[in-house]
Amino acid sequence: MARKNYTDEFRRRAVDLYESTPGATLKGIAADLGVSRGALKEWVDKFGSGTTAGAATAAPTQGRPGSPGARIARLEAENAALRAEQAKLAQERDILRQAAKYFAGETNW
Repeated sequence: MARKNYTDEFRRRAVDLYESTPGATLKGIAADLGVSRGALKEWVDKFGSGTTAGAATAAPTQGRPGSPGARIARLEAENAALRAEQAKLAQERDILRQAAKYFAGETNW
C-alpha cells in the first residue's frame, strides 16, 4: 500500500476536529477522515493543544421538569448541541473537500 502524504493544514484541521468534538475517539475520527488511527494519534501528539475532547456540560434545569424554566433550559441545551454538531459537520465537509481536491490532483498521470 502506498504511503499517503498529508499537508500540515490537513493534519491540524483533523486534530482540531478531534479536539473540538465531544466524546470523539481517535478510531472514529480517523475512520471518518480515511486515515489510520496511528497517524491521527501522531498528529494529536504533535499538533494537539494537550486537551482532549470532553463531554459537553448541559444547562441545569430549573424547577419542575414540566415548568417553563426547565423547558427553556432543555431547549437551550439542545440548541447548543445542534450548533456544535453543525460546526463539526461543516469542518468535516471542509476537510473532505480539501482531501478530494488533493487526491484529484494526484490522478493526473
